[in-house]
Amino acid sequence: MSAVIDGSVTAEMAVPSVDVAPESQPVGWRHRHLLDVDGLTAADLDLVMRTADAMREVLARPIAKVPALRGRNVTILFYEASTRTRVSFEVAAKNLSADVVNIAAATSSVTKGESLVDTVRTVEALGAQMLVIRHPVSGAPYLAAEIFGGSVLNGGDGWHAHPTQALLDLYTMRSRLPGGSVAGRKVVILGDVLHSRVARSNIWSLTAAGADLWLCGPPTLLRGFEAWAGRGAAAGRRFHVTASVDEALRDADVVMALRIQRERMASGLLPSLREYAARYGLTAARLALAKPGAIVMHPGPMNEGVEIAADVAAGAQSVITDQVTNGVAIRMALLYLLAGVAGAGSGVGGSPAGAPGA
Repeated sequence: MSAVIDGSVTAEMAVPSVDVAPESQPVGWRHRHLLDVDGLTAADLDLVMRTADAMREVLARPIAKVPALRGRNVTILFYEASTRTRVSFEVAAKNLSADVVNIAAATSSVTKGESLVDTVRTVEALGAQMLVIRHPVSGAPYLAAEIFGGSVLNGGDGWHAHPTQALLDLYTMRSRLPGGSVAGRKVVILGDVLHSRVARSNIWSLTAAGADLWLCGPPTLLRGFEAWAGRGAAAGRRFHVTASVDEALRDADVVMALRIQRERMASGLLPSLREYAARYGLTAARLALAKPGAIVMHPGPMNEGVEIAADVAAGAQSVITDQVTNGVAIRMALLYLLAGVAGAGSGVGGSPAGAPGA
């Protein structure tokens, strides 16, 4: 079956039958790890999206479960607090009938001084075949991938990357935008871009999918992104950076507000949260600059009244709860596709030279 991205045929990739084991059928997925989305082609993105469609069908069944990963051990290792991502991965793995082990660093031997390398070797010795890792240090999943014999999925590392969030964001946009495509659509990411791994991964996926991408926020939270935009995410894949909310939001099709990263915020970047909300918070009045029916997104958790007004977050244009639901389908799709890769495949992603803070 031909894979189609925004109306053009790009590769021969079959949509897998997700009711059976992934290794039992040929699927054009070549990546052993998912560390970021910078190494995914347009055809790869389309395969993930179409596999997620199949997983959404599974989730709509009376019993939302398939035996595809029966007997596989998925270990979820989080060094940071999380609700959406951690629970989403756990639900996704269990829906595929995998055996799931959850490890929180705060209650593990990490508190006794165990290194990341030792922890990864330990969980592999205990039978882990797929490892989902979140870590506060950028690059930690790449180190894990070098020593782990199975597949590593990055659940977020420092300021660097959050690939599954970017993929579920793209999936949500495609499912809600007329025509099912982001090509040529104005997508605005508004807020604390500097500290956002979500924004960095979305730059790669959205420009690859042909979106007209705009980043907006206070100048202190955009440092380095102007230079990156000048070089482009990749050849011919440009995006825009502006501190003007009006310029960014005017005629937007999608507006994604980013959380103020208080736990990562260095002093002096903002005068106050109150001033940030007054100048850059996504309010109904500001949203009116966008196209009628423009969709509102947020990766969560939200600081309502700071980066987004409560009535906007809960309004008719909001698809924030859809993002959470779609996260399960996307993560099911990725676990399935990576499980089908036999032997030592290629890792996805590397810290791109043009990515500030990577």
